[in-house]
Amino acid sequence: MSKPLEGVKVVELATFIAASTSGRFMADLGADVIKIETAKGDPLRYTAPSEGRPLDMYENTTWDLENGNKRCISLDMRNPEGKEAFFKLLDTADVLITNWRVQALERAGLDYETLKKKYPKLVYAICTGYGEFGPDKDLPGFDFTAFFARGGYLDSLRQKGSIPMNVVPGLGDHNVGMNLVAGILAALYQAKVKGVGEKVETSLFESAIFNFGMMIQASNYEGIAQNYPIDVRESANPFNAAWRTKDDRFIQTCMPDYNTYYKKFMAAIGREDIVENDKYFPVQNLQANKLGTEVYDIVMDAINKKDLEYWRSVFTEADIPFALAQNWMEIRNDKQAEANNCFYDMKYENGNTRRLVRLPVKFTEMGVPDYKRGPFIGENGREVLKEIGYSDAEVDKLIESNALFIWEKK
Repeated sequence: MSKPLEGVKVVELATFIAASTSGRFMADLGADVIKIETAKGDPLRYTAPSEGRPLDMYENTTWDLENGNKRCISLDMRNPEGKEAFFKLLDTADVLITNWRVQALERAGLDYETLKKKYPKLVYAICTGYGEFGPDKDLPGFDFTAFFARGGYLDSLRQKGSIPMNVVPGLGDHNVGMNLVAGILAALYQAKVKGVGEKVETSLFESAIFNFGMMIQASNYEGIAQNYPIDVRESANPFNAAWRTKDDRFIQTCMPDYNTYYKKFMAAIGREDIVENDKYFPVQNLQANKLGTEVYDIVMDAINKKDLEYWRSVFTEADIPFALAQNWMEIRNDKQAEANNCFYDMKYENGNTRRLVRLPVKFTEMGVPDYKRGPFIGENGREVLKEIGYSDAEVDKLIESNALFIWEKK
């Protein structure tokens, strides 16, 4: 099975999720991705209590999601011997991925301007919280803050008069990581074809701005975009809403063109009596008469009288765009997701089998990539260093000086 990135070497100097997502995607495509950690390891290894999972090095589903198919070496970058080993690795690399803050990179001599003098063909990829420039470039950035909050999600997408929605880790990070890897692959192509390196950058904040591009642009004009957060009952199109069923589930419908769907939607919910009512149709009449809330209440009242399975059948038959608001357990067992290879059932060394999520981009000729668990701290340190010329004795010396750390399985 041929993989698109076979022969490409990536050094990943990154923690947590966003930048690691880029490395994971490249590893799935056949690149040799070598992750650099400290002796303690990436803080992501220890987030289990926040997610309601057991803290177990042998069964770490979050770690595997972001770092499967990679190799890991643990170097003390403050130790001259550790730093030297890092640069020897970089000598053999095509890509460097990092999420270190700019000032930390500069102090360590790992900023782009310094490295490009020695590595003119290197693809240098950096992911930050708020971007490399401006007054807040050095702020710590997580998706809860730089993406969800400052990027507009929390204030815009809440129901008017309510507190912001609950958020979960990884959602913004995964978005940003895939944006970053798109840039990496373009730069890597240039490096291979033209022999020219490049710096690729994105951030949580910048990605959120792009995601909200339509409405940010719409806010140039007086109108609904300037009035968010809104009460969904008062939205410009009452058909783009979530409806509560009799059995207390929510069905989201999406009918961007109200006029196209009005008659068949009203018929589907059993309101044939208003199919030809010109108060509600076309949308120009609806908006001129300010009757959007009335239509919303009509639909909610109708849907609230029947259970989910009834509406699933009705809307499918009527070809109404809809989906059930699923919980995570339902998603984990979704037959549509299974049919499209969204999951991998990982059997861990402790005997447990857990369903893990694959990355969402598929390749026909390559097939579904293998899924190897994320490495333990420094697990591949010896083999990685031997590949670049270190002897066993030299590796032992690095371990003795604490420049290299290899976690011992218990």
